[in-house]
Amino acid sequence: MALNEPLMRSRGLNIKKSKPQARDMDEAEQSEAPFTPGPSKQSLRKKVKRLEREQRRLRNTVSFQLGIHLTTAVKRPWRLLALPISFPLLALKLGLQRLGKRPMIIPETVTTEDVAQREHCIVLFPTNGVGFGHFTRMYAVARALRKADPDLEIVFFTPMPTLHVLYNEKFPTYHLAGRYMHKDMTATQWNGLVEDMLHLVFDTHRPKWFMFDGAFPYRGMLNAISSQPTMKRFWMKRGSMKSNTSAPIDSASFFDSVIVPSEGKAVDLVEGEHLVPPLRALEVNEVWDRDFARSRLSIPRNAKVVYVQLGAGRINDIEGDLSKVIDALFEHDNVVVVLGESMLGDRLLFTHERLRIIRDYPNILYVKAFDASVQAGGYNSFQEMRMFGVPTLFIPNMETGMDDQLKRCLESEKEGWGLVHQSKNDDLSEAVEKLLQLNAEPQTSENGVVEVLNHLGIDSR
Repeated sequence: MALNEPLMRSRGLNIKKSKPQARDMDEAEQSEAPFTPGPSKQSLRKKVKRLEREQRRLRNTVSFQLGIHLTTAVKRPWRLLALPISFPLLALKLGLQRLGKRPMIIPETVTTEDVAQREHCIVLFPTNGVGFGHFTRMYAVARALRKADPDLEIVFFTPMPTLHVLYNEKFPTYHLAGRYMHKDMTATQWNGLVEDMLHLVFDTHRPKWFMFDGAFPYRGMLNAISSQPTMKRFWMKRGSMKSNTSAPIDSASFFDSVIVPSEGKAVDLVEGEHLVPPLRALEVNEVWDRDFARSRLSIPRNAKVVYVQLGAGRINDIEGDLSKVIDALFEHDNVVVVLGESMLGDRLLFTHERLRIIRDYPNILYVKAFDASVQAGGYNSFQEMRMFGVPTLFIPNMETGMDDQLKRCLESEKEGWGLVHQSKNDDLSEAVEKLLQLNAEPQTSENGVVEVLNHLGIDSR
């Protein structure tokens, strides 16, 4: 029961205060520690930067810039006379900027980060394509970096959903779902998320290097890396691009170097681009031997094994093509089909006593079990079949946004180890017959990751 101290004093009673207990003394000592009310300076600084980025994004919107143009004309009436000409010209300029045909002007409100001491760290950013091309190249670089420099911190930032692959390898990973996974999200909103999340990554890890693998650098990413002038920035840019597509015109200016993985043939380079040999995630001696791979798949040793992988089916319907391919292959009694089911696509519902389905990564682990393959023609599958000398029938995906799979696959015919099936109306039985008679020799070359590490200044030996 609490006592009323003033009342007791008025009645002449003495109050003897007890000594505080040890726990009370600790609390008293703690209360004497200096206390700064409100958020810390660092959190305030980050909040100011975030507000600056938001202000810049608003000022860069088409509606804001057109609105400023109109209000300026109202304030200065003499400009109203030129408005019928100046307004459409500005709209055209802004439209070309959004399409990447004109450079975007980064306003002065972009605050550069002066990081005096950067950590021994690299951030890898593979974009999410229709397959694993971008991801696998960055995965190959990460594996090579870990072997060459075990003390290097390797951090991934990616919209790819296959995070378990990176977690199994113990690579710390930040994930942002692709724009179209969100309901009614605009490109501006999504790029804002990219920019803010990358700033958090950069603030946390203070990396020395940054590498992006993708055909189209995101504006939010470009804004984020432009604020890190002391961080080395690299762009891994695939060389086989469709003639009617291009990246934003000013993209390369944000990077210290542009690395172009070879397609196995001569390519035209522009200033600042560096060609490296084809990249591969696994070396020849790292894949499973023939007997072990076939044992895992429960395949007889004397069977003719054909691996089939036509992509994830995210931008084209592959089930019709798969059905035709499988039917044509099963016309041959000794053929066993191994169907590669992409982790980016839906489950496949095909069944047959001579059919095996694998949903794994990387599927190149099984390559020595295969006698032939039927592929779509993405970068990695093309280079892997070529390296191991697997005769391949290519059915290129003609609906890719930027990757010219047909151009790539035609090279296999010139080199004598591949066939290209272009028309869906043609009978596949004849093409499969030719495939099963085709011979191929391995075409090995230096793994391009060696030169990539040299560009980073890391000894790969």
